[in-house]
Formats: sequence, C-alpha cells, structure tokens
Amino acid sequence: MNNTTHLDLDLLQGYIDNLGKAVVEQMLQLYINQSAIYLDDIRGNVSDDKQKLWQESCHKMKGAAGSVGLLLVHKKLVAIEKSEESESAKQAHLVELDEINTQANKEFSEWLSKAY
Repeated sequence: MNNTTHLDLDLLQGYIDNLGKAVVEQMLQLYINQSAIYLDDIRGNVSDDKQKLWQESCHKMKGAAGSVGLLLVHKKLVAIEKSEESESAKQAHLVELDEINTQANKEFSEWLSKAY
C-alpha cells in the first residue's frame, strides 16, 4: 500500500498534468533545499525574545509547504506559527517539524518516482 498521508495528491497530480513531471521534480528539489534554510531560521528564533522572527520564519515555511502539497508539514506550521510557548516547547515543536518534513520529502520523492 502506498503511504501518502503527507501529500495533497490532487494538487500534485494537477501540477504534473499541467506542468510536467520534470517541473514537479524541480519543485521538490527547490523545496527540499529551501526547507533546510527555513528550518535553520526557525531553529535560530526559538528564544522568547525572538517571537516575531519565529512567526515570520514559520510563516514562510508554511507557505512553501502548502504550495508543494505537504499537508502535515503545513498543518504543523499552522499550529506553531503563532505559538508563544516556552523556548523548550518550541524546541520540541521544531524536532517534530523536522521529522514530519523529512518524512514528507521522502513520501513526495517516492510518489514522484512512480508518477507518470
């Protein structure tokens, strides 16, 4: 069974149908590269005195995740973007976000390798 719980398959199939598989492959690679930068930015803004930067960093990654159909990454970022929790709570969210993002990238890549 194909596990694609992380993906908006209708959106991604629409991209393939309209833009072609090669463009979607480029989108995935761009997202993977950019999400590493976003995660570093979020990681650098967990302290209580950087709340505005935390929100801005989460917001940027949320938009990118949504645009490439990563449902659970987007959902997690919606949940934490406005978080005013403690630094340790934000650190825990960041660990979970990193794991979800890694899994989503893997599922996207696997799905894309089987797409026509």
